[in-house]
Amino acid sequence: MVSHSAKEVFILGITQEGRTFRPSDWAERLAGVMSQFRPGGATPGSHLSYSPWCVPNTLDNNKCVIVHTDLRDEEPMAWNFVMNFAKDNNLQVVEACLLPEHAPAPVR
Repeated sequence: MVSHSAKEVFILGITQEGRTFRPSDWAERLAGVMSQFRPGGATPGSHLSYSPWCVPNTLDNNKCVIVHTDLRDEEPMAWNFVMNFAKDNNLQVVEACLLPEHAPAPVR
């Protein structure tokens, strides 16, 4: 279960047993299926880009999909689809926050 305070969850391409999930393009495929779910709804041509709510990425050299929790509020069935994909494939899911690449260093 994902807490309501989380803003993003990472579906990692690593199973609960620690194995790399296959096929190697699973993250792009999942994000491609979710491309129509976006703020303001699908528009002509929106299938040509990923939804800002579901984006493939790499974390520590492992594929992942970053899912924004706004998807849960706006499209509950789509949220359930991605969460069930992770569950059905025994993938690790972690709550996280993606920081900007050029974030300032923390003040100590």
